[in-house]
Amino acid sequence: MAPSKPKNSRARQGPSKGIEKLLSAQTTVILHAVDARLSAQDKKFEARFDAIDRRFDAVDKRFDKLEQRFLEKLNNLTNTLDHFLKRLTDTEEEFVFMKHDVNRIKAVLRGKLGVSLD
Repeated sequence: MAPSKPKNSRARQGPSKGIEKLLSAQTTVILHAVDARLSAQDKKFEARFDAIDRRFDAVDKRFDKLEQRFLEKLNNLTNTLDHFLKRLTDTEEEFVFMKHDVNRIKAVLRGKLGVSLD
């Protein structure tokens, strides 16, 4: 007897190749759908991040204004303190000069009049 050929050899190869094509097409469709959804999600996230960035920019501007006002007030306070300390130093110097003058006057009174004011 002659070796028999399988009758369905073509049938076995045909459906598996057909299934591969169908699975490949289905995988491509699924991947495209997933890519489209991820792209939509990326757009949503980017929009949200842009909104957050705008809020941060607004907050940064407010902090810059606040810092500017703080520095101006600190500068004014520093100037006021400088003026006050200068006046205090001038007054102290004047007292030193006056004390020296009073001591000289006491010395003259003691020497010429013989009066001690201690």
